[in-house]
Amino acid sequence: MGGGESAMEALERLMDFEGMKDFYSGKRVLVTGHTGFKGAWLCKILSMMGAEVYGYSLPPLEAPNLFKLLNLENMMHSIIGDIRDFDKLKRCMEAVCPEYVFHLAAQPIVRESYKIPRETFETNVMGTVNILECIRMIPGVKSFLNVTTDKVYENNDIENHAFIEEDKLDGYDPYSNSKSCSELVTHSYIKSFFQKSGNVAISTARAGNVIGGGDFAVDRIVPDCVRMTINGECINIRNPYSVRPYQHVLEPLKIYLTIVMSQEQKPSLAGFYNVGPDDEDCITTGALADLFVKYWGEKAVWNSLAQKEAPHEANYLKLDCTKLKTVFGWKPVWHIDDAVKATVEWYKAWNEEKDLNAITERQIMRFLKL
Repeated sequence: MGGGESAMEALERLMDFEGMKDFYSGKRVLVTGHTGFKGAWLCKILSMMGAEVYGYSLPPLEAPNLFKLLNLENMMHSIIGDIRDFDKLKRCMEAVCPEYVFHLAAQPIVRESYKIPRETFETNVMGTVNILECIRMIPGVKSFLNVTTDKVYENNDIENHAFIEEDKLDGYDPYSNSKSCSELVTHSYIKSFFQKSGNVAISTARAGNVIGGGDFAVDRIVPDCVRMTINGECINIRNPYSVRPYQHVLEPLKIYLTIVMSQEQKPSLAGFYNVGPDDEDCITTGALADLFVKYWGEKAVWNSLAQKEAPHEANYLKLDCTKLKTVFGWKPVWHIDDAVKATVEWYKAWNEEKDLNAITERQIMRFLKL
């Protein structure tokens, strides 16, 4: 490192758009779950960086959906398949020979997991086994990231407790618990197959609740706000007092890209990381709705609609991201106010039928250039 540049300064330089572009340009990257909300944003970023992007996922579940709206099937290699189908996944891996793998494929909705628990466990646990087994059997992967969730921890709703990476993994509902299991599967594969050889750097990222343009899933706060407001309805919030670590989708994606890049160059950086906002950005769902109403304006209003018989969801959830800050010098780019503002900007552009690739690219560049 010339000019007396410190290791942290070098890492910060790599974490901007040009530094990441230098690394990912021309690299073969596989994203599982590429047709989902977060996967589509990730593939858009990677394509802008000049990576050779491959995706393996089920078809988009919602209509509209971000993958289709951005016309990503014409910007990357999209392979439609079920993460539970080991043989098809293995054939995909053999054909693609990826150097870097981001595992995002999942059944991601808590309330849905109560309706389809078996499918949730099969997808989120055996899906992880399948991708790791492919990496074990097929040489070539240098760096792998398993994206799980902040809900992997045993949560007793203790106010002001922020989870650290060493806390007990024991999610309550089928979704959360399946992601706890996914973490344990990853830990086992590291110790059993990858630790001695050192051929593949492996990490997991436990991300908080993400918001951002292009999420159209049911039972998520921002998409529900958008749908109800556009339809001229009052926004009904089922648990306005629950505290969540909300962050813009670009925040964790920047960290995912950084981890996969950095752990290949320095294997000691591989590990298990909480990825969430600063404490002041962990707000109630009601406060998030207030910000949405503030930036949407015209006719947006919300109302509490607490459901006494609703399936269990934790009321209080915060992450301690000290490890992420210490190892990578991480700090949020957009605090919650900016995150909601950018989110509303995107949905308004969609509602007004504007160029969504243009606004998505502008937000990515604005975020990564800061």
